[in-house]
Amino acid sequence: MKKVFVITGATATGKSAFGAEFARKLGGEVVSADSMQIYKLMDIGTAKPTEEEMLGVPHHMLDVVMPWEDYSVARYVHDAALCIDDIHNRGKTAVIVGGTGLYIDSLLSGRVFSSRGDDLLRKALELEYDNNGGEAMLKRLCEVDPTTAAKLHVNDKKRIVRALEVFLVTNKPISQHDIETKTMPPRYEAVKFSLNISDREVLYNRINARVDKMIELGLELEVRELLDMGVAPNATAMQAIGYKEMVSAIIGECSMNEAIEKIKMESRRYAKRQLTWIRSGEYLEVLCET
Repeated sequence: MKKVFVITGATATGKSAFGAEFARKLGGEVVSADSMQIYKLMDIGTAKPTEEEMLGVPHHMLDVVMPWEDYSVARYVHDAALCIDDIHNRGKTAVIVGGTGLYIDSLLSGRVFSSRGDDLLRKALELEYDNNGGEAMLKRLCEVDPTTAAKLHVNDKKRIVRALEVFLVTNKPISQHDIETKTMPPRYEAVKFSLNISDREVLYNRINARVDKMIELGLELEVRELLDMGVAPNATAMQAIGYKEMVSAIIGECSMNEAIEKIKMESRRYAKRQLTWIRSGEYLEVLCET
């Protein structure tokens, strides 16, 4: 089984810098596991590492798609696994760096996703949801996959549509796919590290300072340019923390100061969720300097 290293941690713990230095010392290459850094033209709000910060280490899974494109965990696993295979085939070491738990867990687990999807079918199901409502669509899902339907709310359009899409493409409920993939062996032998700042107040101060730096670097202009390019405010990429709040300020739903405070608050909440996820895994803790 191929070995990989994983560097994760809550936002603002210094994963990118630590991962680049770690990979440099190993003579390895970084594979990003950040669900927003895969988007092009979104650099400031995602804290994407600069060329200088990469330390000359090759980085993969950055700037993969345009902001108006949808990008799923299934696509990530497919694309990232290809990168890791290529790294290993060249005799190098893959270092997975990022804080998106779903991406990391799915990549390591060996999970084979049920389908890359059917774009036309998905759009038809989304239209049906809009026309008939969530209750009717959830009832339809319950007829073919009651296990999944019982876990979903009528307003969860994305997951209801996805579950119906999987069933119609594969003739098998997504819940059955999940059961089958849980029995599969891990894809890699993973050595996993999590960066941690033991003092929660110090972590929150770092998060707040990071947001202030994003504002200073021009987050507002970055978001305005995305909107001017035609990226819809409800696009998946624009739901990232920092972008959706900035959009609200730009279109007049709130003041800029209110948006900045909301970004800080949502970033702190996200850090809490990341820490909960990390505690559920087998990660070797690395205490960061404060």
